[in-house]
Amino acid sequence: MLLSIQNLKVAFRMGRVNGEMVRAEAVGRGGESVSFDVPENSTVALVGESGSGKSVTAMSILNLLPKNAERSGQVLWRGKNLLEATPAELRALRGAEIACVFQDPMSSLNPVFTVGQQLVETLKVHLSLSAKAALARAEQLLQEVGIPEPARRLKAYPHELSGGQQQRVMIAMALACEPKLLIADEPTTALDVTIQRQIIELLASLKARHKMSVLFISHDLGLVGEIADHVVVMRQGTVREAGTTAELFSAPKDPYTKALLACRPSLDHNPPRLMVIDDYIQGRAARTDSKAKDPAAPVVLEVKSLAKSFFMKEGLFGKREFKAVRNVNFKLRKGHTLGVVGESGSGKTTMGLTLLRLHEPTSGEVIFDGKNLLALSAAERQLMRRRIQIVFQNPYASLNPRFTIGQALIEPMRIHGIGKDDRDREQRARELLVKVGLDGRAFGKYPHEFSGGQRQRVAIARCLSLNPEVLVLDESVSALDVSVQAQVLNLLKDLQDELGLSYIFISHDLSVVRFISDEVLVMKDGEVVEQAGVEEILHAPKQEYTRKLISAVPKGWQGAAA
Repeated sequence: MLLSIQNLKVAFRMGRVNGEMVRAEAVGRGGESVSFDVPENSTVALVGESGSGKSVTAMSILNLLPKNAERSGQVLWRGKNLLEATPAELRALRGAEIACVFQDPMSSLNPVFTVGQQLVETLKVHLSLSAKAALARAEQLLQEVGIPEPARRLKAYPHELSGGQQQRVMIAMALACEPKLLIADEPTTALDVTIQRQIIELLASLKARHKMSVLFISHDLGLVGEIADHVVVMRQGTVREAGTTAELFSAPKDPYTKALLACRPSLDHNPPRLMVIDDYIQGRAARTDSKAKDPAAPVVLEVKSLAKSFFMKEGLFGKREFKAVRNVNFKLRKGHTLGVVGESGSGKTTMGLTLLRLHEPTSGEVIFDGKNLLALSAAERQLMRRRIQIVFQNPYASLNPRFTIGQALIEPMRIHGIGKDDRDREQRARELLVKVGLDGRAFGKYPHEFSGGQRQRVAIARCLSLNPEVLVLDESVSALDVSVQAQVLNLLKDLQDELGLSYIFISHDLSVVRFISDEVLVMKDGEVVEQAGVEEILHAPKQEYTRKLISAVPKGWQGAAA
């Protein structure tokens, strides 16, 4: 057995209260512990929601945990207990025999060093190669992970690469010393479906070529079903179920595993509401009521020939034009949702930001309430802005960490003159928190005291504080695990039914887009290549590019088996 985790427990020291040390159990709660094996030349997936303990379990292997962590049990690497290894022994293992690929490559890659410098450093430290030999090997590694023009990319800085290319560089660094175990911690979460597909296919081919094992951490069972041989399902720091991928997908035994499978949006069927994990486990049926859409509802937003270019310096006096958005046209009806899909770099986010003049447009019109938003003065734009709001992808970055939740909700109302006074605004803020599924206790807390899903609910409440008519939702659920994602999507549908909101829903996940959208806009290289109703797009796509996006959606074990 390559790796065997036996009776693992991890707790974090939180400080002393009344002279006694307080510990927060992260792995192995309530007297239970975590045990599983990773055989040679196999892929084992750790699956569960945020906070289930999967990343803490994986990081315990090489002790990549904060100093306040306490571990017990055994982590046997080829029979040797790594919990007893010295720092020098762990340093020798890291990168050489056990390597890691993390979720966010931009926080893992050093922004002031080129890709080549970072790869060469790894090769020099672990393999003692000369500078010339290390550079040649670095170029081979970039070629092996499928990066075009590897010699030129060695001189590039991380910010000059796309998200998928950055993740490939991280995989190249991890493979530099040909490790026997690769720990991949949510390596595709923030990537679009086609890049995600490329990364998991790359990992599978590299695993076979190098005869290595992979510990793959994810919250997406559909993705896991296509890459893993064995699956370990975790919840609240304990193992709920473990077995082969075929067993787990064809006959799951634990209610939590069944709930994870049931909560995912699907391309095959479209329920009025998504099942939430707690509802499934407790046997509560999902609501089936949904307000019918009026196909003749009035148009609230019309976009005509919208274009956005960026200009970059070229040479001493020249400049080069990059057309990020070209000739986009669509109409959005009251109470309807327009889904916007496409790969990274397709222009969908730039289009959404240009609508709101967070990017200044190059040309075109955005007609709202009979006025062209792109031609308004600053004062007119301020009055109109409260009626069209945006929810960003990252709730961790879009909320001010120095503001309480109450301050974050009251500030926009104060700026736009909503409410008679701060007392009236506070009452409205508290009502909004209840409306988005939080309670009054959230009002005085800070963003860091909430999970990602709760922060996204706060961001939605902040938008609603201004009584908007249109919401632009930019990848607003892409970083959330399946259960929280289901809660937020259900909330958005409920708010639309209750308030008649219109949504522009930007996403790379077609299964999510199918659940929430009435019409879909497919973008590629800044242009709209296809536009139709959601069912027509999914079942009768006209463009090869659209078919490619649909085929890239993870379909789980049956999809992999097929």
